Amino acid sequence: MSTRAPSANDLLAEIERVGADAARGGYSRHVFTPADGELREWFTAAARARGLEVHTDRNANLWAWFGAPGRNAVVTGSHLDSVPGGGAYDGPLGVVSALAAVDLLRAQGFTPRRPVAIVVFAEEEGGRFGVPCLGSRLLTGTLSPAEALALRDADGTTFADAARAAGRRPEHFGRDGETLGRIGAFVELHVEQGRGLVRMDAPVAVGSNIIPHGRWRFTFTGQGNHAGTTLMDDRRDPMLAAAGLVLAVRRCAAAVPEARATVGRLVPTPGGTNVIASRVDVWLDARLPEPGDVRALVAEITEAAAAAADLEGCTVEVREQSFEGTADFDPVLRDRLSALLGGAPILPTGAGHDAAVLAPFVPTAMLYVRNPTGISHAPEEFAEPADIDYGTVELARVLRSLTE
Repeated sequence: MSTRAPSANDLLAEIERVGADAARGGYSRHVFTPADGELREWFTAAARARGLEVHTDRNANLWAWFGAPGRNAVVTGSHLDSVPGGGAYDGPLGVVSALAAVDLLRAQGFTPRRPVAIVVFAEEEGGRFGVPCLGSRLLTGTLSPAEALALRDADGTTFADAARAAGRRPEHFGRDGETLGRIGAFVELHVEQGRGLVRMDAPVAVGSNIIPHGRWRFTFTGQGNHAGTTLMDDRRDPMLAAAGLVLAVRRCAAAVPEARATVGRLVPTPGGTNVIASRVDVWLDARLPEPGDVRALVAEITEAAAAAADLEGCTVEVREQSFEGTADFDPVLRDRLSALLGGAPILPTGAGHDAAVLAPFVPTAMLYVRNPTGISHAPEEFAEPADIDYGTVELARVLRSLTE
């Protein structure tokens, strides 16, 4: 009696305990941590159980090959890392669906004429080192290895040291033309990070583009001092300047149609309850449909930050950590997939992905699976099991069409 291959839902269940965050809820799965190592081992075992050839490239991205590795490959996959306290589907859904799609194709007796690969990109979210899509940026050369290796996490550990501790060789990190040259097309399946498909009453959509977005770090510096002995008029408190920035972000973004600007992380130094901070670092995420509008918004916010710092007798330094312009997915591939999937709707998104990093280099497309909550980067992120199965079938259909 034959045994049914595990579905994408079954595969998600296999990793549901890995990286669970009891304090935040959801999952905290970051590159080169024990959770990351466990997920990498899980994927490697799952791929090899299917007879796929697995290797890790020079930038810590995992590859599993259905058939012999080669050029002009059709590649699918996503990532397994998460934001702090993230949901179960952002990233892993694309990985488990890829494995399940290979099972479906094999059950159909299909042998691809082009190489097929599943990729798991490293540190897509930037949850540990602050810069998103490290694996794909290094692969494509859009981030220099020197800049990447010098990044530090909240504990002061550099990306280079973390990689070395995980058994990687950071001296090999950097643009990988050989691996990039193998990709003939890339299709990433992902849970939708909004309610577009809910409004359309459709289970799956094809991506059109990703709007421009970036991250900036504001460092306010004042004078650390005693909370009980320093009178209010004698303070140079960077926390107040940082608070002025947070309010300015809301005020400035609310005045610009379609703007999204967020402060989701603020770190005071030294961080004591009875201590006036000497420094406060604040991270800004800003997104708008036009690159120039993003930069104009950040310039206005920066001006407000400087005014807030000056008011408190503090200084502020602003550093751009990442910026991506509009990422348009390949129109020919986009339209082909939409037609193949019965006229699936075409949606833009404000969420960044490794697919956006690859888009300038190879034909790239995205599939979105409906998220009934419309919530992402939070424990409430969700996809119905039936929609996950549907998305897996459609991904298998895409892979078959592109490789037969």
